[in-house]
Amino acid sequence: MASVIYRRALNEDLIRGRSIEGVSTAALYAACRQEGIPRSLDEVADVSRVPQKEIGRTYRYISQELGLELRPVDPKQFVPRFASSLQLSEEVQSKATEIIDVSAEQGLLSGKSPTGFAAAAIYAASLLCNEKKTQREVADVAQVTEVTIRNRYQEQIEAMGFR
Repeated sequence: MASVIYRRALNEDLIRGRSIEGVSTAALYAACRQEGIPRSLDEVADVSRVPQKEIGRTYRYISQELGLELRPVDPKQFVPRFASSLQLSEEVQSKATEIIDVSAEQGLLSGKSPTGFAAAAIYAASLLCNEKKTQREVADVAQVTEVTIRNRYQEQIEAMGFR
């Protein structure tokens, strides 16, 4: 899929003035988004020699110019991977998914990072299911800050009616 996107960008002459690596990395990120493979821009930038800012800018440009139909990333896609890395049970995963559903219904997801949102839900679910993980442990796995987890966590527990 990434090579198809890259070739389309090449045929549409969208590469002029941009690095080949930047366009190919942006095409890879777009392919992940299209195929429902949950990878954040940070994760793609970590394994690339291209700065995140350039990948993001190029991704937005080629997806707009090529008319790629890309829906926002669903935070629930990150739950199994993060929970597995933290060695959490299916019960915690299920609770985290429920927390995401309830808080998203109340409009809390809009404009928020899906990785941070998923991380906070996992943190909250781990507490509720008595499989406690620290904010630091969850933040490390999700590659977000503890502050992000604290902020999203507060919003989510209020949405769940625990406050």
